[in-house]
Amino acid sequence: MSHALQWTRSLLFVINIYVMMGVMGILFFPWALVSRRGALTACQSWCRWVRWSARWMVGLRTEVRGTPPRDEVLIAAKHQSFLDIILIFGAVPAGKFIMKRELMWAPVIGQYALRIGCVPVDRGKRSQAIRKMVTDVAKGRQEPGQLIIYPQGTRIAPGVQAPYKVGTGVLYEELGQDCVPVAANVGLFWPRKGIMRKPGTAVVEFLPRLESGLGREVFMARLQDEVETGSNRLMREAGFDPEN
Repeated sequence: MSHALQWTRSLLFVINIYVMMGVMGILFFPWALVSRRGALTACQSWCRWVRWSARWMVGLRTEVRGTPPRDEVLIAAKHQSFLDIILIFGAVPAGKFIMKRELMWAPVIGQYALRIGCVPVDRGKRSQAIRKMVTDVAKGRQEPGQLIIYPQGTRIAPGVQAPYKVGTGVLYEELGQDCVPVAANVGLFWPRKGIMRKPGTAVVEFLPRLESGLGREVFMARLQDEVETGSNRLMREAGFDPEN
């Protein structure tokens, strides 16, 4: 009975957040069309709505630890579910992502993505797009922001091992920026698939930054160690042993 009740509450929560995504997207759209600040405010307001709704609708509290960066940096995070995207983006002043160029033409969503500074990339031309972004920021044509990436390339369930893709190291070299690792345990409460949301405290933690200029292999080894060690610690804190 309790499982069925929690599933029902989770379903209502999911409906709620996607309805509010549409409502906020429409309400903020005129401002977002003319101002990056309007687009960022809309997206961050929705992130706050999700966190608030999760607390009272499904008993899921959220916590952001560490010091979110405010300067132009690369953020490399553990990716367990949509919730880590929401928490990380909502914690930084100007988060942005790399996106497929086709998404530019998606109604409303594409315009929001472009307005917050997401980098549209054609297949096989990522390096060119990244270099343009760095040049535009340096020349004042684009405002600084925090580029959020996921080194394992996809959502990884708690306790599952997956390699860190070398493209992260290539991007770190191309940008020439510090990298802030982020650990997470959110997949224990908000899974990568399905409706059920579990009560508890979901945490993302901004870890000490890795300075720019490290060799690619050194950077990748340190990044993986920091993110995996931090995430395992947070999962154990929540009562889950990722090694069993």
